Amino acid sequence: MTTPTGEEQLLSGETWAAFCETLRRSGEQILRPEAPHDAFTRAEGFRYLSRLLRIALEMHVEFADADFPGFFSPSHETAKIGADNPDNLYQYARLNGKHEYRVSGHRGTVSYLSFGTQKGGYETDGKMLQTGFIDANHMQVQADGSFEIVLSAQRHEGNWLPMDPASNALVVRQTFLDRKTEKPAQLKIERIGSSSQPAPLDPVRLHDGLQRAAAFVEQTSRIFADWAKGYQAHANALPPADQAVCQAAGGDPNIFYYHTYWALEDDEALVIDVERVPECDFWNVQVNNYWMESLDYRYHRICLNKHSARLREDGGVMLVLSARDPGVPNWLQTAGHRNGTLCLRWVGATTPVHPSTRVVKLETLKETA
Repeated sequence: MTTPTGEEQLLSGETWAAFCETLRRSGEQILRPEAPHDAFTRAEGFRYLSRLLRIALEMHVEFADADFPGFFSPSHETAKIGADNPDNLYQYARLNGKHEYRVSGHRGTVSYLSFGTQKGGYETDGKMLQTGFIDANHMQVQADGSFEIVLSAQRHEGNWLPMDPASNALVVRQTFLDRKTEKPAQLKIERIGSSSQPAPLDPVRLHDGLQRAAAFVEQTSRIFADWAKGYQAHANALPPADQAVCQAAGGDPNIFYYHTYWALEDDEALVIDVERVPECDFWNVQVNNYWMESLDYRYHRICLNKHSARLREDGGVMLVLSARDPGVPNWLQTAGHRNGTLCLRWVGATTPVHPSTRVVKLETLKETA
């Protein structure tokens, strides 16, 4: 018995049935025994799956044509993955490593700007491995702020972003110190030598895209549920993350990451202390829910960075996570959560400085303020 082709599965409805079945199965990640069982966390978990689906459909259906790539945002205010940085504007485009591409635009004034080509994907092997990287500190930018980058497997003069034949994505990180005052880079991407317009919808391509989209939801939710489970072993501490694991999941090579799980009572605070903030391009700390989505930074102060945090005179910093205002600087809000995950990152630090943590009663902090 032969396996039906993609077109035959689409015609019979099997494509859609398989898509829906994978999404149904994804819900098992929210019901894992080690995850919090309260209705609030479950609700956030199932909303998280719906958000992953929105991202997945843009990635594997709407913006999947590597001959006519376009940028979309894979993490933003209402769709989030793997400790998404609230200070970032993420942009993503699909590539084919056998082709060449041009990214052009204007640098803007954003604090940090990086471009990375990747291969793999959460929906396949659970990894997004770097195949090339360049940041604005190592780019030629014209006096008016304009620039071009060529993406190719063969070395190119000027700004060159390497690919290999398996490269399938470009990830751009624009990191703000202050979104109110900085201007993001304006970018466009095009395949060099492409035809004038895309072909009509290909039934087989849609079949493949829907299956990849559903697999993306299931595998992404599994990957970061595994991470959250592992962090529970050092709850309320903040040790260095496994940097190789972070990089294999698509991390920026200029970033040194810390991740943990936190759990607090209403009268408790998690104090994060850095003896001396290292020299670096950027740093921040952010609060996430259990599913590793940043908490709603539109309405709550759940992130502090190099610009917004208040340092001590000795160059160190103390950050405080609690449900209520502790009456000291650098308060991070739990935003109605009793537990979750947390991330600290140094960007471009030559020598990372590891933080220390402690859980204290809120009244203790007020007495010493």
